[in-house]
Amino acid sequence: MAEPPQEGKIEAVYRAESRSVFATLVRLLRDFDLAEEALQDAFLAAVEQWPRDGVPANPRAWLISAGRFKGIDVLRRRIRADRSARELLHYLENELPAPDRWDAETLQDDRLLLIFTCCHPALSFEAQIALTLREVCGLTTEQVARAFLTATPTIAKRIVRAKQKIRDARIPYEVPSRGELPDRLDSVLKVVYLVFTEGYAATSGPALLQADLSGEAIYLGRMLLDAFRDAEVQGLLALMLLHESRREARVSPDGELVLLEDQDRSLWKRELIEEGVVLVERALASRDVGCYTLQAAIAAVHAQARTAVDTSWARIADLYDLLLRCTPTPVVELNRAVAVAMRDTPEVGIRLIDSILDGGELQDYYLAHAARADLLRRTGNRREANAAYERALSLAQSEPVRRFLNRRLRETADCNGE
Repeated sequence: MAEPPQEGKIEAVYRAESRSVFATLVRLLRDFDLAEEALQDAFLAAVEQWPRDGVPANPRAWLISAGRFKGIDVLRRRIRADRSARELLHYLENELPAPDRWDAETLQDDRLLLIFTCCHPALSFEAQIALTLREVCGLTTEQVARAFLTATPTIAKRIVRAKQKIRDARIPYEVPSRGELPDRLDSVLKVVYLVFTEGYAATSGPALLQADLSGEAIYLGRMLLDAFRDAEVQGLLALMLLHESRREARVSPDGELVLLEDQDRSLWKRELIEEGVVLVERALASRDVGCYTLQAAIAAVHAQARTAVDTSWARIADLYDLLLRCTPTPVVELNRAVAVAMRDTPEVGIRLIDSILDGGELQDYYLAHAARADLLRRTGNRREANAAYERALSLAQSEPVRRFLNRRLRETADCNGE
């Protein structure tokens, strides 16, 4: 088989290594924007040199070295006006070993360090999310804005202010100490899971799935678990793996949404399920069972059911009772209501959801109305189900979800064509 052209190799290296190279350049240059500029220049140099000289044996080391020299050039221009630039330049030129003597520490994957920097408590949670998606996961500002239904200029300003705060407050590029870890880790786990959920069930746009996002979140989860043998890290990674195992079954060949009960379970990835279940069991065996572990336990019950009919809804409802104590939110109440409906009767679930909607917090949450519509459909109340589907459709932003709700609307149209 012929070797792929050099251009294809460079593109493959970019996909595999660019975020790791960027994270290391941030650590070395201590500046997000300078690191981004250095990264781009390093790959431009690769485009010019690699087709002629061949791809180096260690592409990451080559790119970090090229980016470092770019940073040195910029710092030399800054040195007259910026004392800190003089100090950093001295470090890069004299204290940092030459590229041919770089060790594993210099070439480590610094994304774990970078995500703790992006999730520093000095930044707002919104800024942490935006900065992580932009700098750790490599999304464009426009992609971040689309993912969270926010105007691009708003996201851009949020990212700029976060970088300025990191620079002005001299927030260190480091993993926190053991004493600082509990508060810092909680924020990191929230951001990682939010990245995953946006990749697993996009809130808007033409596609339901964004594999690059969910894949990046799982990678970060693995890095966290390697660094911290924390029960909730195990729980979060298990939760992501168990959901990810169903990815191929969640959409039809033409990109349409397939509900859990209708999925072809032969498409589920058994190796991910097995890994996830082991992690859940380890996390549950700890003394500190948290919210991610309980969610993962629920996902494990689904994953281990051979058919939809075999699902232990009683077990799931019990787990939701525990989760509600841990996270007393309306969304958890909603999910519990669905589990109770499947365990008992749709009518019981409808009453629970109506009570939640009366509270007002989920009135604009399309999944609440979609869940209510589905239970009404199961009771045969097609007229009310139709109205509930219409309400859900008016709130949904994802195009595959909207198409699914439109199909349900047609199915529940009553005899009079309403």
